[in-house]
Amino acid sequence: MAQTIDTDVCVVGAGLAGLSAARQLVDAGRDVVVLEARERVGGRVCTERLADGTVIDHGGQWLGPGQHRIARLAEEVGNPTFPTYADGDEVLCLGGRTYRFSGDPPLNPAVLLDLAQAQTRFDRLAVRVPLDAPWRADRAQELDSQTFDTWIRRNALTRGAREIFRVYSEGVFASDPADFSLLHALFYTHSGNGFAVLAGTRDGAQQDRFANGAQANAEGLAALLGDRVRLAQPVRRIDRRDEAVAVLTDDLLVSARDAIVAVPPPLAARIRYEPALPPARDQLLQRLPMGAVIKCHAIYDRPFWRDDGLTGQATSDEPPVKVVFDSSPPDGTPGILLAFVEGAHARALSGADPKERRDAVLGALATLFGPAARTPVEYLERDWTAEEWTRGCYAALFTPGTWTQHGPALREPVGRIHWAGTETATVWCGYMDGAIQSGERAAQEILTADA
Repeated sequence: MAQTIDTDVCVVGAGLAGLSAARQLVDAGRDVVVLEARERVGGRVCTERLADGTVIDHGGQWLGPGQHRIARLAEEVGNPTFPTYADGDEVLCLGGRTYRFSGDPPLNPAVLLDLAQAQTRFDRLAVRVPLDAPWRADRAQELDSQTFDTWIRRNALTRGAREIFRVYSEGVFASDPADFSLLHALFYTHSGNGFAVLAGTRDGAQQDRFANGAQANAEGLAALLGDRVRLAQPVRRIDRRDEAVAVLTDDLLVSARDAIVAVPPPLAARIRYEPALPPARDQLLQRLPMGAVIKCHAIYDRPFWRDDGLTGQATSDEPPVKVVFDSSPPDGTPGILLAFVEGAHARALSGADPKERRDAVLGALATLFGPAARTPVEYLERDWTAEEWTRGCYAALFTPGTWTQHGPALREPVGRIHWAGTETATVWCGYMDGAIQSGERAAQEILTADA
């Protein structure tokens, strides 16, 4: 017999979106219950500590300029930040050649000129996309009917520029540019203040990190909510009634006036709704696949690349590793190289033998940083496509036609069910800051309706 709980609002999902919504509602005097499928809070932020206390962020981990919500939360819960290591030269592997550089990469001037004109054109298109309603952009149907890859092939004339745009797609969207629409690429880039910001470290989205790990921000929020947060409670069904909702797990029945669903779209689609969701909402959920990423941490006694004058940051057009960062702690010990395997390469290696996958990643690091990279003292990885309660990262992708045909259903409540999650954010979509904004917006919908 399921335990019955009566409350004002039931929040499904204890990531940053759900916890932020719950916190705002509690501050406004509402009774709230948060149901989380995992045995931890944080969702797509997940921190592990090594035996020596070193922080490893398996999920979201960076803070950049303009991300005011996550910055305020970190300050409130006592989670200081520190800059991502960026002193020295970066490494670029492109077209079979490896370069080290500071500033502009030492590419053929024709490639640099082509890259600059394509990036300028892309950013100019992006800022014209309304953040609250991308489907209302000028030429929205045209932009949404083609993939990001189509635009790259038509607007970047050199192979080098095309490859850098494709690495941008994998690094920022965790997906190949053929997998989502140009309109989505433009909206997402506008929401994060442009190509250079999303791709950058200094003055970019990867500028700073959290000393206690990103999950500490979610844990701080959960601590404020106390026993309102119920873990290991995957929601199986939500019943809509005229004046209430009933949210069911395997052993709880939560009766509430309103519900906020704050989980990734593929998980929201797996919940059974009675009555069924309206076609507009259901069709939307059918068209939002998640990106694919495996985060790999190679841990060394010391950051040997710094002795060579390298930042630890690398970009490559050679699979399986396209993007690398120095993810060492503030004092630099141990040294940690963070390698991303994304998009098609993540899907290909997800089912591979773990040793084969490890060897492939370390081989790529050795190509970029020398033979010492092949022998870490420890190696950790997290395949987000294999996470039962996420099904991929960083965020859901809008396939061609989705924004223009189904976009208005993204944030539209269905009766007393409201929608949150970083995919519903209008700024910093796909990022922790966007998740917080989405939760605050969903909570405000309820508070405004009650006023």
